[in-house]
Amino acid sequence: MIFGLFGKKNGNAAIVKRQYALLTAAARRPYLYTDLDVPDTVMGRFEMLSASLILYFRRTRSAQRAGQEIAQEIIDAFFEDVDHSIRELGVGDVSVPKRMKKLASMFYGRLESYAAALERRDRDELAAALKRNFHPQTDDQALSMLGLADYLLAAEAQLALQGEDVVETGRIDLLQAAA
Repeated sequence: MIFGLFGKKNGNAAIVKRQYALLTAAARRPYLYTDLDVPDTVMGRFEMLSASLILYFRRTRSAQRAGQEIAQEIIDAFFEDVDHSIRELGVGDVSVPKRMKKLASMFYGRLESYAAALERRDRDELAAALKRNFHPQTDDQALSMLGLADYLLAAEAQLALQGEDVVETGRIDLLQAAA
């Protein structure tokens, strides 16, 4: 019993689990991969989940204290999930911290570039940033991420309408893309 006094109490665990599951499911919607040029690869899924989390964090930055605490716990869950996935892919224990550092750097870089474009509601700037990150190996001018940029802009507008009760109970869901 006394050891429980020193342990981290997490009254938000169920909320975090529910919210992270909603964000993960939203990032895995087939439409994103079949119609919006998100690559159906490990890195494509990382990119899409990162984009979904960025929208979520932008919504929760103006939330009450509970919403911000939940957002921090969700980022922690995301990186725990990434760590677990890296290990499942067979990366050795010695290499994991180095890879995690790189992935964290990638995530925060995307947060910065996407947030700048989203703040200005600049569709072309957002599409260019998405193309750089989702398709770094291609110079294909025909490949456009304008559809994904439109989706993210619409999803952000929809998230802005979500009330504090939805944020604090971990029930934020991203826009269902229209087929």
